[in-house]
Formats: sequence, C-alpha cells, structure tokens
Amino acid sequence: VLFRSQETELFIESILREDRSIMNLLDADYTFVNERLARHYGIVGVYGNRFRRVELKDSPRGGLLGQGSILTVTSYSNRTSPVVRGKWILNNLLGTPPPPPPPNVPALKDRNAQGKVLNMRARMEQHRANPACASCHKVMDPLGFALENFDGIGTWRTREANADIDPSGTLPDGTPFQGAAGLKKILLEKRRDQFVSTVTERLLTYALGRGVEYYDLPAIRRIMREASRSDYRASAVVLAIVNSAPFQDRKSTRLNSSHVSESRM
Repeated sequence: VLFRSQETELFIESILREDRSIMNLLDADYTFVNERLARHYGIVGVYGNRFRRVELKDSPRGGLLGQGSILTVTSYSNRTSPVVRGKWILNNLLGTPPPPPPPNVPALKDRNAQGKVLNMRARMEQHRANPACASCHKVMDPLGFALENFDGIGTWRTREANADIDPSGTLPDGTPFQGAAGLKKILLEKRRDQFVSTVTERLLTYALGRGVEYYDLPAIRRIMREASRSDYRASAVVLAIVNSAPFQDRKSTRLNSSHVSESRM
C-alpha cells in the first residue's frame, strides 16, 4: 500500500501546485507511477523506483477512484467490498455518510445452496434479501459495484468466479450508469455541486481547526459561488476560504486572545 499511497500524495500535490480545478480529483488525464506501480497498472515504458508523471489515454485510472491506494484501503484483505467502496464515496466525495450497520450483520456467503461459487454481485444480492440491510445497501452498493472491475489491490479485471463482471448500477433517483467511467460522469455532471461542497467543507474544517456547523453553511455556499468563477481552481477555493467570515472571525478571535494575554503579562 505504501508505494501506491505515494501516487495519491503526488497527484493531490500536483493539483495544488499547478492550480488545477478540484474537479480533476475525480477525472484527470495523468497520474504518478514508478516501475512497480506502472507494471501493476499495465503501463509500459516506466523503469526504476522514481515516481514520475505519466499521461493516461483511454484509461480507467484517471482521478482518485482509479488509484491503487484508494482501491486497496476500501477492500478487505481477500476480496473487494462494494459496501466499503460505496461508503467511502458517500462519505468522502458526496458528504452523505450512511448510518452505521445494524448489530450482528451476517457474513457474506461465497456459495449458493447448490455449492456454486458466487461472484461479488451475487453474494451481495443474497445479503440484500434481508430487509434490515436493503435500504442502506440500495444507496451504497451501486457506487461500489461501479469499481468492481478493480480487484482488492486495484488490478484491472473483467471476470470473477468464472463470470463476467457487471459494473452497472442505478442510483436511488433512477439514474443508470456503467462502470467507473459512468460513475465519474455522474459525479462530474449531476453531483458536481455536492462534490464541490464536500471538498469545501473538508478544506474549511482544516482551516478552522474544528468541524463545520450548520451556521457555516451560508459561508460554504458563498465560497462555492466565488470559486465557481474560476472553474473551482484550487487557489480560488483556498482564497475564498481565507476571505470567508468563519475564517476571518477565527483570525480576529486569535488576535484578541493574544492581546489579552499580553496585557496580563
């Protein structure tokens, strides 16, 4: 996992340093690999341990959802997990974390009643037959299945358990999509504001040193409006946060506290 996490760190750093749109987090035409990771991804012509930037053409790897670090950390040690991947997307990209699972959730069965080995989609269909599980899985699973062509360590595949992988899904609002590319398109187009709002909240949380509260929502909307004029470039988002009322109030509070401390000395 360590050699793959460096890809993600370099990728995010490039978006900040090159002042790219934060939308590139979802779908960029480049990434960073060394020889070992390039071989893992099926990218030719990369040699040595040094990470270097490579262009991606007609590749499912563009953006965070195609990177080995994300795909590995959202899997179990011996298999993928559409649930964990779907939950990660809901929490980190859409800002809508699902409720915690009910107690005593049964383990997935890897075979049916006839003893046939089941692929992940079939195993999850069995699991969703439980009404207590169905409501949350209806939201999480389609997002996770979109990434099912990536195995537990991010290797691209087209078959599992002697069956073709079906990465299609339908959102709760009825919107269908096909695979990672289709999911990215939905996030970039139909869920664009939701994604930008989530990134803004995370950056504002970091800037303030506290969680975002309901009274911060008008400021978040204002930050998004200001950053949209520059296609959500990283610098525009950061500048709008620095100029926001929550950040400015925090700054003035610090200054006032400092003056009080000095007067008591």
